[in-house]
Amino acid sequence: MPRPSTILGLAASLALAPLLPAQERDFSKVEVKAEKLAEGVHMLTGAGGNIGVSSGPDGVFLVDDQYAPLTQKIKAAVAAISDRPIRFVLNTHWHGDHTGGNENLGKAGVLVVAHDNVRRRMSAEQFIEAFGSKVSASPAGALPVVTFSDTVTFHLNGEEVHAFHVPPGHTDGDSVVFFRKANVVHMGDLFFNGSYPFIDLSSGGSFEGVIGAAERVLGMVDEGTRVIPGHGPAARRRDLAAYRDVLVAVRDKVKPLVAAGKTLDEVKAAKPTAAFDEKWGQGFMKTDVWLGIVYASLKGGAK
Repeated sequence: MPRPSTILGLAASLALAPLLPAQERDFSKVEVKAEKLAEGVHMLTGAGGNIGVSSGPDGVFLVDDQYAPLTQKIKAAVAAISDRPIRFVLNTHWHGDHTGGNENLGKAGVLVVAHDNVRRRMSAEQFIEAFGSKVSASPAGALPVVTFSDTVTFHLNGEEVHAFHVPPGHTDGDSVVFFRKANVVHMGDLFFNGSYPFIDLSSGGSFEGVIGAAERVLGMVDEGTRVIPGHGPAARRRDLAAYRDVLVAVRDKVKPLVAAGKTLDEVKAAKPTAAFDEKWGQGFMKTDVWLGIVYASLKGGAK
């Protein structure tokens, strides 16, 4: 896989803030807030990836769990929604801002579920190449206890919670979770609402795969669907469509340049993202860093 060679360490470390190890962050002032999206389904925000909460008489089902130091705040936010126990947590992918609470929740009797590749990556040291970040293997107690290769469905609270794996996108272990009755879908980091997405190429990610995942979900949802992104505010179908459209437009500008043998510096000089940077380049991923990742992914996939 080509290295996005001109990604600068300082810019990258700033962009990577949501993925910093827990010990490098101060969580004391983080507030975990709940937003009701549909009957029985909420979204929690705090630090790291957005959390999905399905609640009812059978208990609570979580999608992702942010960082370990926030577990008590997350449990308190859940307790304000439901007096029933947390029974399951499903990780949308392996990154620590989505799986950091696994061990704490597992010790409390919560069953952790994820795609096969999530357990595989959490079981061994990983290296996020774009940011020069080494990630230690997770402790045994943090690993998913139940894994799946394609799909899995949970039946509780009168709800069908359907999770399905998609081809490599943000990573090679991404899952989308659809609360069918509530008409809410959690996309994990396949969707950054309102900003360019981070694509972890060293974890098997693919720019084309992120577009493909957005296309697939758009074909499943309607205008009434609430969409939980990995990062950013809760969304609707139109927001996901706008995100897809930006990614497709950037791909269609960058891909011919890659095919013509242009270097990354030449691609940057062509300013293929200029029409979108004011809105989409102000978040987690800054334009230069993101364009380097897009270039590397498209060059790696070129035939």
